[in-house]
Amino acid sequence: MKTQGPRVVLVRHGETAWSRSGQHTGRTDVPLLEDGRKMAAMLSAPLRAWTFAQVWTSPLSRAFETCALSGYGDVALRSDDLMEWDYGDYEGRTRAEIQVENPGWTLWRDGVPHGETATQVGARADNVITRARAQTGDLLIFSHGHFLRVLASRWLGLPPTDGRLFLLSTGSISVLSFDGDAAQPAIAGWNDTTHLKD
Repeated sequence: MKTQGPRVVLVRHGETAWSRSGQHTGRTDVPLLEDGRKMAAMLSAPLRAWTFAQVWTSPLSRAFETCALSGYGDVALRSDDLMEWDYGDYEGRTRAEIQVENPGWTLWRDGVPHGETATQVGARADNVITRARAQTGDLLIFSHGHFLRVLASRWLGLPPTDGRLFLLSTGSISVLSFDGDAAQPAIAGWNDTTHLKD
């Protein structure tokens, strides 16, 4: 089916020690684990099926290294808008740890003290979408789990908090597109990890 407007291929970075343990990793520059580096290298084959007009990445090392190891480091443009949610006082803490002092807490409903609100993350996602829709070709983005979930929600015109509906694994590939024309944004693929299987 023909689409109008650029397709946007999203890649969540490879695994880190904190993504493995479930710690909220916002602006702390946690490096990829060796398994995360392997994930990044395994992205190169499926991504070669595309021709990208531009490649954008979060400047945080876990995203940029994923970008580089998959073969796009030399052409990637870094953008602060693609950084992960700033978790404020909850940086480095797991959901279970937070819920000990704040029972029933969820990021999507309750937010974080001294960090970004969902609305602020949504505003960054909107900036990315505006720039992406101005492109004449397909776009590749390397970023982070919660940010990409917000980006998908905003692509569809949903509130930032509806990002809670889109689970996203490390090393995954997702595709934002259109259904027929640019007036109807759609998701063409989500959370594909088949390239990581033996």
